[in-house]
Amino acid sequence: MGEMSAEKLIILHTNDIHSHFERMSGNAAVISRERKAAGSQSAVLVLDIGDHMDRAAIETEGTMGQANVDVLNLTGYDAITIGNNEGLTVPLEALEAAYAGLHCPVVCCNIKEAVTGRPPAWMREQVILERAGISIGITAATAAYDSFYKLLGWIAEDPEEALKHQVQLLRSQVDVVIVMSHLGITADSLLAEKISGIDLILGGHTHHLLEQPLVIADTVVCGAGKFGDYVGKVVFSRGPDSCLQFDHGEVIAVPDRELHAEVEGAILQHRDSAAVKLSEAAAVTDQALPLDYGAESPFANLLAQAVAHYTNTELAIVNAGQLLGPLPEGEITTGMLHALCPSPINPCVVTLKGQHILEALEQSLLPEFQERGIKGYGFRGNVLGVLALSGMVVTCDMRRPAGSRIMEASVQGEPLEREKEYRVGTLDMFTFKVGYESLSHGEQVEYLLPEFLRDLLRLELSRPGALEESFYSRWIT
Repeated sequence: MGEMSAEKLIILHTNDIHSHFERMSGNAAVISRERKAAGSQSAVLVLDIGDHMDRAAIETEGTMGQANVDVLNLTGYDAITIGNNEGLTVPLEALEAAYAGLHCPVVCCNIKEAVTGRPPAWMREQVILERAGISIGITAATAAYDSFYKLLGWIAEDPEEALKHQVQLLRSQVDVVIVMSHLGITADSLLAEKISGIDLILGGHTHHLLEQPLVIADTVVCGAGKFGDYVGKVVFSRGPDSCLQFDHGEVIAVPDRELHAEVEGAILQHRDSAAVKLSEAAAVTDQALPLDYGAESPFANLLAQAVAHYTNTELAIVNAGQLLGPLPEGEITTGMLHALCPSPINPCVVTLKGQHILEALEQSLLPEFQERGIKGYGFRGNVLGVLALSGMVVTCDMRRPAGSRIMEASVQGEPLEREKEYRVGTLDMFTFKVGYESLSHGEQVEYLLPEFLRDLLRLELSRPGALEESFYSRWIT
């Protein structure tokens, strides 16, 4: 290292912002302030650890991530990685188009194209950055939802093995090795224990907030929470031997009052253009569809019908909590469907025994399930809600003890049999043991990507007789 090398390396990092555009301007302001305060004797690096995009936000939905990329550019990020929200919910062509305008590299070493066996053209397995005489090697990995990525034409490799290889390649070439990990805090801790040569792991995915970094086997492990509430900061200083050593780390709370003028202006512009895009008509209805989280309702029934028709199954089971409000009468725009069903959840097909279906139906009658709050797994609703059905009729007696209230159940007019296996259209969320856990006991799971539930609603609204059918009772009490 020459005499002009900086005395400090300051790394600023964010993760899991999830398109909380209301926080991005504040993040940019904090990052700008920290850059100015660093001084001439410090090198500054700004990194994002994935899930910056989330299609629940109209700015992302209406621009397919272009709004996020503009914010990343204006904030001045030096490298980013992808999270599952970028990799699994944004169409690949749209993601490629958005990242074509990105001013920094996208780094991820465990995602490959199935056809070529190599990363997409816009992704790098590692990058070496030079900042004020300091050489920084960066690699990254994202959560390996391989069964989902395969459906999109990608292969998700084991992140530990992929990272180990990249760290070995980088270690002798650089002063500092950084891993951007969209894998979660448990995985980060194991990486620190098992892979030598990593100086710093910047984490995300599990939304963990480490106010002070962990030091595990000489590796510093950090996480800056979620939604842009904090900017993480890690400082490496030059030691007596002139090598860079970990000095300290912290998280900086992002104040509401602090804004970045350019970022704020870009967000407002994208919000307006997204609103225009989402104003396109999707359907016209001649009656409103009510919604109820504690009892059967037409809009939830319509969603169940949509899943049944799309999956071509004999019955479908969904939860009413996927919907955030009733469907009004009149013109239904793309933006309205997005607002009413924002979750990036996909349909799937599973083979379930009748007994597992009955268990979920019994639970669906209980307020503690109907009112249960669910976080993560793509769910963007408020409560789980009652189960809505298509292809099935259930008779129950609410005077009976909980767990034994269902008197009869039929599928396509035939009695439901406890040991019989049924091909069921449902939601990917349930296969992860979320909400109605008995629905996760299914076999031969077939995930259907890239369509979201709101895409299925749009199709169902165009089917003749669908609205009238949604008023047919499936729960008889």
